[in-house]
Amino acid sequence: MTNTTLSVAIIGAGPAGYYTAEALTSGDQDVRVDIIDRLPTPFGLIRAGVAPDHQSIKNVSRRYEATNQRDDVRFVGNLSLGRDITLGELQDLYDVVVLATGAARDRPLGVEGEDLTGVIGSGAFVGWYNSHPDFKDLAPDLRVASVAVIGNGNVAVDVARILAKTAEEMSSSDLADHAAREIHSSTIKDIYILGRRGPLEAAFTPKELGELNKLENCVTLVDRSQLPDPAIDETLSGAAKKNMVSLRAMAENRPEDKPVRLHIQFYRRPMALVGEIEECVCGIRLEETIVEDGKCIGTGKSMVLPAGLVVPCIGYRSSPIEDVPYNARYGVFENAEGLISKGLYCVGWCRRGPTGTIGTNKPDGVGIAAKILDEVKPAGKPGREGLDELVNERSLKIVTFQDWKKIEAAEVDAAEGDAPRSKISDLAEMVSIAEGS
Repeated sequence: MTNTTLSVAIIGAGPAGYYTAEALTSGDQDVRVDIIDRLPTPFGLIRAGVAPDHQSIKNVSRRYEATNQRDDVRFVGNLSLGRDITLGELQDLYDVVVLATGAARDRPLGVEGEDLTGVIGSGAFVGWYNSHPDFKDLAPDLRVASVAVIGNGNVAVDVARILAKTAEEMSSSDLADHAAREIHSSTIKDIYILGRRGPLEAAFTPKELGELNKLENCVTLVDRSQLPDPAIDETLSGAAKKNMVSLRAMAENRPEDKPVRLHIQFYRRPMALVGEIEECVCGIRLEETIVEDGKCIGTGKSMVLPAGLVVPCIGYRSSPIEDVPYNARYGVFENAEGLISKGLYCVGWCRRGPTGTIGTNKPDGVGIAAKILDEVKPAGKPGREGLDELVNERSLKIVTFQDWKKIEAAEVDAAEGDAPRSKISDLAEMVSIAEGS
């Protein structure tokens, strides 16, 4: 590496990290990027967050693969910040360090009883059915009659849909094998999607909401009285109008139409989670609400909904990093348009919070890359060679992109039927395959 080469370390191999790497290396400037991730697998949310039955969305990873084919971009997997290397060490090695760590922690529900057994945040629950190594042993008890999914966004829809679909409907997905066994032998008969506000404020996208009315074994039900006057439909546009079409169609369904029922309920605010013997959740106390001038207001009327599993889908927070200023209220790193301190930047959800879609990270990454290239000049730091030397000194087992392709091939080979892959969730097994053992 010459003194004119800008060396950049990006922490996090998800969409924000890859879009930033792509933008940094697409121009005329001499830049080398190492994308570092604590897992042996790249692509972050694409692999561990996108619903297993939404395979087309995962195709964006092909773009990231193209980025990895460049000599000036390298994936360094199985290298954990804090465990294997410190932020200070990375800052000594690289001209720039970019935090692209996402938002992996579930936002607390903030009500009594959320520590009961059977209350599982969507980050953990989605990670479990998506084969994330951190959650492979979660083992939620699905031998329950009813489930409450809290939230009116696409994550809530994903969780409810995955629980409602049959094994045949999921046959072309990459649903984790351990999750498939539990979900498809569950005793669930009622699934509730609960939102504090009304249908006009819901954050569902039309495609995801519409899928709920096409389930083989499950009928989706909506209380017609919770929908606005039909006359308002003519004033709506875009997603809101399409959503209202789906919701009104669901209001025509009957509970007896199919064996499993999915209830979409609005104007319901969680007040407390109710427990029983062995500190397991058995219900959720809800307050009826109204929306006035954009504000959600409680009416004082309450009810208890039976639920043996509760999955809050109410947002995520980034995990704090030692010596990095952190805004606990919003769950992001303190930053000024992506700049944390000299040579230290953040991008994606850890910068702006868990908002937007996967594609939203592209302009974010492009903007941060432009900012870096404008503000930082090469200082002749060791960069990639320095990291390799440290890795060798500490006998660390890093996983390159070529190593990852071995893991991917093993998953594809293990797939049965129409499944695209059978994901491996054990870290030691993945590293062993990467080493060719």
